[in-house]
Amino acid sequence: MQKIIIAIASVTSLFALCKPVFAEEASAANLWSGFRLGGYSSAGITLHRDENAEATINEVSLLLTWNGDSRWSFFGELELERPLSWNDDRKFHSKESHLDLERLYLDYNISETMNLRMGRFLTPNSRWNLLHASPLVWTSTRPLATYRLFPTATNGLMLHGSMPVNDYAIDYMLFAEVLEDQEKDSLDLPFAHVRGARLAISKQWNFGISLLSFEENDIKALGGQDKTYRMLGLDFIKQLGKVELSGEGFARFTSNGGDGGSGAYLQTAVPLNALGLNNWYWLTRLETLQRPKEGSSERWLTGATWRVKPTQLLKLEFAGGSGNQPEAPRGFIASYAFLF
Repeated sequence: MQKIIIAIASVTSLFALCKPVFAEEASAANLWSGFRLGGYSSAGITLHRDENAEATINEVSLLLTWNGDSRWSFFGELELERPLSWNDDRKFHSKESHLDLERLYLDYNISETMNLRMGRFLTPNSRWNLLHASPLVWTSTRPLATYRLFPTATNGLMLHGSMPVNDYAIDYMLFAEVLEDQEKDSLDLPFAHVRGARLAISKQWNFGISLLSFEENDIKALGGQDKTYRMLGLDFIKQLGKVELSGEGFARFTSNGGDGGSGAYLQTAVPLNALGLNNWYWLTRLETLQRPKEGSSERWLTGATWRVKPTQLLKLEFAGGSGNQPEAPRGFIASYAFLF
């Protein structure tokens, strides 16, 4: 909660500093009419391979945006994770419930090709990390490599924008951490001193490359010293006819050039219209993860997803493989996700 208070106070201070600009460029009526409130949620059941079955409301996420008649815009996302769960041991309970301030930032439009972002934002070094909301992704479970190798959010500054080059669309992001998380979430790995860059190119293929530098402080708890890592990330998404092929790969290196871990996944989404199943897609995914002193995990996933409506997905999948990763269960998983 301290992290949330500090972030809100920071953004409030930024608004106060920018008050003269707002007064000149937007009336009070336009200021309030620019706000929009929405969100998303998902719920599901998991039949674990080695544990009891459970049912959960996975998250309830509120999205607040503001766009006025000025160069400024605002985005905030506050998520209540696992507000209600059920299993054979605890029955209904909320012991795993917690609030997470996922995003809270201001954007200032400097020019047609450049914007400045200030606040808490999703670390832009992974396509999945940027689009991880449950109604926007095909599967109930997230690839291990997209949350076990790098910080998923950063408190700081980012320059970002888009520009056309010949027939290509090029997006760029340069970012650096300014404020470390003041409250350590037991579910998140402790990263610090984050900085990096991302370049994404779109034409027939959508291809991204990212470079990241950070410290992972839990290495000391595992018996070593705090270590600085450099990470290279590659991601792509491609439509082959009506089939979607996507993947990401990450390689980490210690400051002295040693192996710091790695991970990757490859995923396909195949429409089943030919079988008379309109808006159904067959999903397959292979993934791997290796972290210092934790060994490796290999996973596979197969299943089907029904796009009930453009804003609603029903997901049915089987997951298996090696390695004990609680947030990537093995067994049968079903979930329903929707935007509101």
